[in-house]
Amino acid sequence: MNETIDVQSPEETARLAEKLASLLEGGEVITLEGDLGAGKTTFTQALAKGLGVRRTVSSPTFTILKQYEGRLPLNHLDVYRLADSEEDLGWDELFYGDAVSVVEWAQYIEEELPKERLDIEIRRLGGDGRRFTLKPAGSRYESMTKELMR
Repeated sequence: MNETIDVQSPEETARLAEKLASLLEGGEVITLEGDLGAGKTTFTQALAKGLGVRRTVSSPTFTILKQYEGRLPLNHLDVYRLADSEEDLGWDELFYGDAVSVVEWAQYIEEELPKERLDIEIRRLGGDGRRFTLKPAGSRYESMTKELMR
């Protein structure tokens, strides 16, 4: 049950991410796929704001993982640099704990990800427009996606 949401501005992207944040209870895994500049970090920044994170959220490209505290803890991972790597960052603790985990470039650690999660693909439509394709896996994420579509 994939769903598509088109937005026309960074503000609409932020509203979508903040709405998603309001539905999170802890322990969720969200993957973000998209080309460089598609808006993965922008989406994550707004999600963090929606979770009450007060610190500045930036891409963890060179550190792989950044953690933030808010209403729920947030793990922000950019695993691009782990392509063809056998490195284990303690996946079980990250993905099966109480924190919300957002993973950019998740295809590089596909085998480490939980089967149940929300995959989000972000594509540019031109200008500031973006297409978000939500791909929920598991009943929890299917319910969340239905709620986002309202």
